[in-house]
Amino acid sequence: MGAPWPQSWHEATDAFLHYLAVERGASPHTLAAYSHDLAEFVRHLEQREVLRPEHLAAADVSSFLHSLQRAGLSSRTRARRLSAVRSFCRFLVREGWLRQNPAEDVQSPRLPRTLPRSRSVEDIASLLRDDPTDDLLLRRDKTLVELVYAAGLRVSEVANLKLSQLNLEAGFVVVTGKGSKERAVPIGRYARERLQTYLRDVRPRLADGKPSSFVFLSRRGRPLRRRHVARRLELLARRAGLTGKLSPHTLRHSFATHLVERGADLRAVQMMLGHADLGTTQIYTHVASEHLRNVHRKYHPRG
Repeated sequence: MGAPWPQSWHEATDAFLHYLAVERGASPHTLAAYSHDLAEFVRHLEQREVLRPEHLAAADVSSFLHSLQRAGLSSRTRARRLSAVRSFCRFLVREGWLRQNPAEDVQSPRLPRTLPRSRSVEDIASLLRDDPTDDLLLRRDKTLVELVYAAGLRVSEVANLKLSQLNLEAGFVVVTGKGSKERAVPIGRYARERLQTYLRDVRPRLADGKPSSFVFLSRRGRPLRRRHVARRLELLARRAGLTGKLSPHTLRHSFATHLVERGADLRAVQMMLGHADLGTTQIYTHVASEHLRNVHRKYHPRG
């Protein structure tokens, strides 16, 4: 027997979000994204007078996708919304509220192939160059960048990083990634040394006597927010004289790209990035191939 039959779409989506939070350990960011996408889906269904889960059909899901296309949303956004709807419908089947998943056979929008953007090794070195005039916040920022680049962390992972997750003696950081999955990622000598200096000289002054388990703190001793990390990285890039977009995700891409360019095993890179599927990591082989083509074109006498 499944759970009691939901009386409305809103009851069904609330149950799904509760399942994601409690059983799957979804982050607040993930829950907010699902909530937003499913609210749009439910509005569309109500306009079509599809008022209960048992009335849902594949044509309703296709109609939703077409409405997003008419609204001018990108294929990537439409694909994400369809993915949310599929997950929601799988949950409805699991609970016995649907016989089968009507979204499973709806074709996903074709996505353009885009290679992840990364920065050069020289750009990373410019970001991290020590300056005797650096204040506490800049020293903190450079430590954070060093760690993200050393371990390929997501911005949420570094913002939520706890002191207990660092093992500097062994040279590892234990990261809680998507779906509350843990992975241990090695960090190199540069990151270890910068972290040791930060923990000894900078973090105690930011904490100012206030207890906190987080590694990276604001000027008031509070944990950093994702948006704050992104803004500080933009400031660091401007100070280093770098042009073009630079985000925490760019550093993560740079970590993977530079490893693959130097011949790293793809499965090892997958484990360090915390990708559930090797196919997600394989995009970096295309980046490496593009890099080799550029080198050949530039330096070969008949390139």
